[in-house]
Amino acid sequence: MANESKAKFFAQSASSFVEMFAGLGAARIRRLFREARKARPAIVFIDELDAVGATRGSDTSGEKDQTLNQLLVEMDGFGGSEELVVIAASNLLEKLDPALLRPGRFDRQIFVPPPDLNGRTEILKVHSRNKPLREVDLEMVARQTSGLTGADLANICNEAAIFAGRKHRDVVLMEDFEAALERVVAGMQSRRVINDHEKKVVAYHEAGHALCSELLPTVEKVHKISIIPRGRALGYTLNLPEEDRYLKSKDELLDHLVVLLGGRVAEHVVFGAITTGASDDLKRVYEISRAMVSEYGMGTSLMSRRLPLDDYSVSDATRRSLDEEQQHLTDLAYRRAQAMILEHRELLDEFAATLLNKEVLDREDIERIVAAYRTRAAKAEIAQSSNGGGSVPTPVAAAERKEPEPPAPHRFEPPQDS
Repeated sequence: MANESKAKFFAQSASSFVEMFAGLGAARIRRLFREARKARPAIVFIDELDAVGATRGSDTSGEKDQTLNQLLVEMDGFGGSEELVVIAASNLLEKLDPALLRPGRFDRQIFVPPPDLNGRTEILKVHSRNKPLREVDLEMVARQTSGLTGADLANICNEAAIFAGRKHRDVVLMEDFEAALERVVAGMQSRRVINDHEKKVVAYHEAGHALCSELLPTVEKVHKISIIPRGRALGYTLNLPEEDRYLKSKDELLDHLVVLLGGRVAEHVVFGAITTGASDDLKRVYEISRAMVSEYGMGTSLMSRRLPLDDYSVSDATRRSLDEEQQHLTDLAYRRAQAMILEHRELLDEFAATLLNKEVLDREDIERIVAAYRTRAAKAEIAQSSNGGGSVPTPVAAAERKEPEPPAPHRFEPPQDS
């Protein structure tokens, strides 16, 4: 921006204005604007504005408030011929002092969301233009990276080049980008060694996630399953969206809860016991179900208002109803996951056995396993009907949804170890 407008550029982090000595931050503000006015036309950029621009009254020392007051005074002195533009960046717009956002100051806010498909493709082209690529489909990489920021995409390009260098190649291939995506999304591969029983538990856990993802039509399809430890996880199931989505329906969120609980249910169905491996899944189940009831109004009785968790004016009866609604949603998702896994136990075993054999399954392996299972199920149904017996449930039947029942007052008890 400064280059195109032929203006001087002054960049400063807001945290550098904050000091323990009274008046020092305000003096630095005055010095910055004095230098910018001397060099005008100029652009002043203040990064992480919330470090000094938070709502006044919360600072016990008064130093931040004094610094903010000086910034407000400097911005009030702008005239029509100042030739000085002030730009700031912050991820916490809601914490800024209202005086900063009034007309004449930072009265224009530009929200910068994660890039869409075309944006990701162009960003990948920028960060890979100096890298020797061969048979790399950047548009395919962009489709697999929905929700990632520009910094994440730059990291993927750098990691892909590193993977190519480790294999002593002078070109970067598509497999390098896939490994880089796995590295950025799932974490670095761990060197920890797990015993055979734990590996089997992890395989069935991830198979439970994959089974529910494949049988539910609204859930993002599984891109890769792995039982190779990465980061703190002993295994992972990577779901990637096929397109950019900005809205989620209640049915889609319920299906997502089913997928998250599929691993815990598979452990209990197969081994008759539950482990600590589902801790992250349970955390996400709590966050999503809580948001469904308190923020999105997706409960059965609390549908017409939002209930912020920090609102202390909410009555105890309402909080109790909120807890019951949340418990009902998670119980419903657990029962659906249990029904699907019991009905399609053969597919679960096939996923787990292949995982134990190969350790990593990509999309082609998953589609082959599911297609073979559906073919066997269709043949069994034809044979059953030709013999005059009842029909065999098909895999698609598991995707059928049920309307939520009224919330029960009792708390769901997890299955006991057998």
